[in-house]
Amino acid sequence: MPTSDRVLVFSATAGYRHDSIPAGAAALTEIAADHGLRVHHTEDSEELGAAVLDGCAAVVFLSPTGDVLDDLTRRHLRAYVTDGGGFLGVHAAACAEEHWPYYEELVGARFDGHPEIQRAEVTVEDRTHPATAHLPERWTWTDEWYNFRADPRDPRDTGRATGAGAGVRVLASVDERGYTGGTMGADHPLVWCRRLGAGRSFYTALGHSATAYADPDFRAHLRGALLWCAAKGPSGTGN
Repeated sequence: MPTSDRVLVFSATAGYRHDSIPAGAAALTEIAADHGLRVHHTEDSEELGAAVLDGCAAVVFLSPTGDVLDDLTRRHLRAYVTDGGGFLGVHAAACAEEHWPYYEELVGARFDGHPEIQRAEVTVEDRTHPATAHLPERWTWTDEWYNFRADPRDPRDTGRATGAGAGVRVLASVDERGYTGGTMGADHPLVWCRRLGAGRSFYTALGHSATAYADPDFRAHLRGALLWCAAKGPSGTGN
């Protein structure tokens, strides 16, 4: 298990670039510092090599898009997670590495479009996890509500999961009845986590706008996710 106080935030883009990346990197830096962790923000895939990943407390993919890793870096990242590292994917992380099958397993699902930004009601299904423990059971939020190609939920829960990432622990979902443009129906996961080998993977579809990263509830959401990935503090139950 990595024991370093370093967190690597990676946000390279080969497709759409979110204007919120600087705000996200700044928020993660502040959150990490509050817990004795040091963030290094990079868009250089070579820095995901073994020299950086060895001992990193966590790696955060902050809205990267497109194919941004080469084969060697992919091998390093996979080995890092399998050997006990923590991976946190934020928002457009589901849009990256289209041609790497393992990445779908790592993130849990692949992006499949979104409607316009609008308010909707998030159902917080699991309040035992540090990323969602502070949220109410029904949380009204404004974001870019990602649709996914397949339901990543554990098939034992719904019988419907079909993606390569099937089997995640869903923490929150969105109620498609409260907004327009959802395509997943009655079960639309948004936030989930899972174990991969000895490592931990967490994904949140939230975080499109720069203003989100100044919101106390969303920052607490990121804090809980980051500390869980870095195996710092309470871990919640289950995965």
